[in-house]
Amino acid sequence: MSITTPDELRKQFDSEGKTFADWATSNGFEPQDVYKVLNGQAKCKRGKGHKIAVLLGLKAKPTTLTTVQ
Repeated sequence: MSITTPDELRKQFDSEGKTFADWATSNGFEPQDVYKVLNGQAKCKRGKGHKIAVLLGLKAKPTTLTTVQ
């Protein structure tokens, strides 16, 4: 999945007849958390917001961190 913008994602969901609320509940999230990510109200640096952004394709999947000794 390539990185997309919230507007592109909205158009995609509209064309497929999907709702973000349905996506949220089917992926174990609260709809309001998904809308916060889409509207830029969540920073999405870690935690739930980050996971939502990655799953929706708004952010790239994180790379594995290496341990520094």
